[in-house]
Amino acid sequence: MSSLSEHNNGKVAIITGASQGIGAGLTKAYRKLGYAVIATARSIERSEDEGIVTFEGDIADPDTAQRIVDAAVERFGRIDTLINNAGIYIGKPFMDYTLQDFNALVAVNLAGFFHMTTRTIKHMLEQGHGHVVNVSTALVEHADSGRPAALSVLTKGGLVAVTKSLAIEYASRGLRANAVSLGVIKTPTHDESSYAGMGALHPVGRVGEIEDVVGGVLYLESAPFVTGEILHIDGGQSAGN
Repeated sequence: MSSLSEHNNGKVAIITGASQGIGAGLTKAYRKLGYAVIATARSIERSEDEGIVTFEGDIADPDTAQRIVDAAVERFGRIDTLINNAGIYIGKPFMDYTLQDFNALVAVNLAGFFHMTTRTIKHMLEQGHGHVVNVSTALVEHADSGRPAALSVLTKGGLVAVTKSLAIEYASRGLRANAVSLGVIKTPTHDESSYAGMGALHPVGRVGEIEDVVGGVLYLESAPFVTGEILHIDGGQSAGN
């Protein structure tokens, strides 16, 4: 990735859900590439790195989304990449879901995406280039009777669909849209004792690492001829079992 680093200094990325796990890993990786990063989450510690601006707030609130985008433009003058990493997962039998569950999933996974992406794309189109990356789950295409998650899949499946739609709508205007579709990844949200059992869900026999996701996203960042792609980082889960 050294050549990518040499040519990307001065670019700017917004990464949501950046306080820990995948988002924190992506923040670190984009900084290594020379990007300035707006790192957002409901709660996030300030960074001593002047190239990282941390922003606390709920992206389900359109005013918060607007302030994040405004901060990126005011501080750095541009937005090159948006990674819609913030998301929540609620897994339970379909008839056990509550209206509260539904509202929470829609607020973060869909409304948060909408508020951030509409505001970001506006600046990308003015620049004549940009890249949107959405984070989804392999359960969208590979349902598992042992892990019912219909409403989570409903919202994350929407991100898969909109990725392709945005890619085609804006392909002629310099904007790319891609997604990563994840298997189980080792993050602070999982109990470490569950990894052995979860690893068995993946044909490769293990759960993914944050570095696996980072590598996939950086590939998409470095591939200007790739758009509308749903990159599976799932240990073969979506291919079958």
